[in-house]
Order: sequence, then structure tokens, then C-alpha cells
Amino acid sequence: MHLGKKRIYLDWASATPVSMRARSAFEQALRFDGNPSAPHTEGRAAKKILEDARTTIARLAEVKTEGVIFTSGATEANNLALSGYIQALRAKNPTQKLHVLYLPTAHASVIETVKMLSWYGVEVEPLTVSEGAVDVQVLSTQVRSDTVLVTVDAVCGETGIRYDTRDIRRTLDAIRSGIVLHVDASQLPRIAPFELTRLGADLLTLDAQKVGGVRGIGALIVRHGVELSPILHGGGQEQGMRPGTEVPALAMSFAEALTETKEQRDSFHDRADVARTELIAKISAVIPDVQINEGKQQAPHILNLSFPGRDTDYAVAVLDTAGFAVSTKSACETDAEGSRVITLLTGDAERAASTLRISWGSSTTPRDMARFATELIRTIRFLDAHRL
Repeated sequence: MHLGKKRIYLDWASATPVSMRARSAFEQALRFDGNPSAPHTEGRAAKKILEDARTTIARLAEVKTEGVIFTSGATEANNLALSGYIQALRAKNPTQKLHVLYLPTAHASVIETVKMLSWYGVEVEPLTVSEGAVDVQVLSTQVRSDTVLVTVDAVCGETGIRYDTRDIRRTLDAIRSGIVLHVDASQLPRIAPFELTRLGADLLTLDAQKVGGVRGIGALIVRHGVELSPILHGGGQEQGMRPGTEVPALAMSFAEALTETKEQRDSFHDRADVARTELIAKISAVIPDVQINEGKQQAPHILNLSFPGRDTDYAVAVLDTAGFAVSTKSACETDAEGSRVITLLTGDAERAASTLRISWGSSTTPRDMARFATELIRTIRFLDAHRL
């Protein structure tokens, strides 16, 4: 590490630093010791903290308060959305044929849950992604009479590609009403609103650690009328959907982080877009064979690059020593060889094996980005000079 220089954190897509407002909300709520399910004064005080947070999030998503189910994070929310909905259908009709369409570049929590559904007799089929977008013309041919659920990302956490969920919704409705659309919107709130209607979603996943809240809580937003079965069993918390004692302090921090994110969204989007454009220009001017992994629509605060022929895992270690935190791919897939997402998008194994993901947030300054660009160029040149 360079002594005397601050570390620069550029892995916000993995986990964002906790904002001061979210931290303060968390600490204030910790003063209430009661279990929110308890009937006494302390319990009622804790319950009020929890429900105030739920109301705030419900207003931001434009749903009724009962449409907000707190979970431990996005992974659990995705599992509850997919497994919970399918189990509810199975409970009504155990012999019903079920067909699910999924985004193959989705987070591992979606991919592995879909895989599990297939083990239990649900027919699952990947959506076609073409030039960084869901091909809705192909989608219209994939929808069948037994298609009950489609799951997609709003923003891919690895590449920053934005998927047009409204276009997917229109395509589904033009074929048949009643197909449930699940949207993993974990990465969306920093750059765009996440109202359920705006996204065309029936089920929506959010995660505190992606928006500056204290880690350990997420939410599944449920449109009125969509029925779920619990995937965990125990108490009756969260309308029986998520047993276990709720943590009001986490919920309050989450709500405050989402509120702050909304207030900063427009200015952050513009600054992030400028930063992304400048970073690409600086790197491309010096490293001509760098490849940008992006889509038709793009989140401005996530940049995924490929440096063919270079060991980017080693580059991450070199950059870490120099004081910069970046990653090669989703933190949930660090043991995988190469990027699953880039392999699916490009079909290029070398490109997928040499990725670097840079993601930043509201506290990242132009000076931080300029320092990083200089250090990244130095690192790639060092790798090139020591190739075998």
C-alpha cells in the first residue's frame, strides 16, 4: 500500500459503505431493546420502529405496507420469490405443469434456485440475451400455456447492463395475462426509481448492502394478489413468510439508506456517467486491446473490462497492495474459473477469464477515479512486461 494515501474503494457493486445517515439510524434504533413481537411497552416500541421502516420502503416502492417482506438480504428474497411462488402454485394444484423463464446472467441466488426448481419437476428455460438485452421477439416464442413465472435483473451486478423490464412486461401481457414477473432490483436504487408499477414487476428484490444500509437485511416487494408459500418455517413473523425475530435497527437503517439514495440519485447518476466515460477514454487511449463488457442500456457506476491474455486475479492483488479495492466478478462466484456472465454474453473464454469490475458510489471523487486510472494502466503495463 502507498503510505500516506487513502485507500480507494471501487467495489460498490459488491457491498456499499454504510452511509452516515444509515449508520445513525441504526444506532438510534438500537436503543429499543424489545422484541417487536412482544406485547409489552418495549416490544411495542420496537414494533413501531420496524413498521415505520416498512412504511417508508412501501412508499418508495409504491405498494401497501403489507407488500414489504423483510429478509436477510437479496439471496433470501430471490429464493422466497421463486420457490415461494412455485410452492404456492403447487399447493393449489400438485399436478399442474409449470414452466419458468430465467435470465441466464442473473445472480447465483437466482440461478441456483431455478436449478433447484428443475430438480422438483419444474421446466426451466433460459431467456435469450442478444447484444446485452433480452430478445423479446424470442421471448414471445418461448412463452407457453404453462409459463407461470419469468425472472430477470433490473441491473446486472457484474456488468452494469440494464434490462428493460417494462418491455418484458409488455411482451408477456400481449401474449397472456397472469404471468408473474420477478425483478431483482438490488443494484437499481442508486441510479433509478424502483416503483413496482414502473418496472412492471409483481415481485421485486432489494438489498440494504447495495444502497448504503447496514448489511444483513433485504426485502421482497410483493404486488397485491400474488400468493407465496414460506420457504422457512418457525414463527409467524413477516406475515408468516419469514420466521425469525425481526431486527428493527436493520430495517430503520435500510429505510434511511433508500431514502438518502433517492435524494442523491439524479446528481449521482450524472457524476457517475461522466466518471465512466472519462475512465474508459483514459484506459482505451493507452491499452488499445481492452474490451468493454456492456449492453444496450448501462448503469453508469459499474464498468466491466476484459484485458485478454492478462491475469486479472493477479491484477486485483497488485491494485489492492497499491490501495485500490476492485474485483473480477461477483463476490458470490469468486471460486469460479472466469466470469460466467461474460462467457454467456460473449461466448469468449479468454475474454471471460480476464475481467475486471470497477464500481463506485456517491463518495468517490474525480481525483479518486483519476488516481485509479493511472494505477490501473501501470498495473496492466507491469503484467505485460512480465508475461511468460
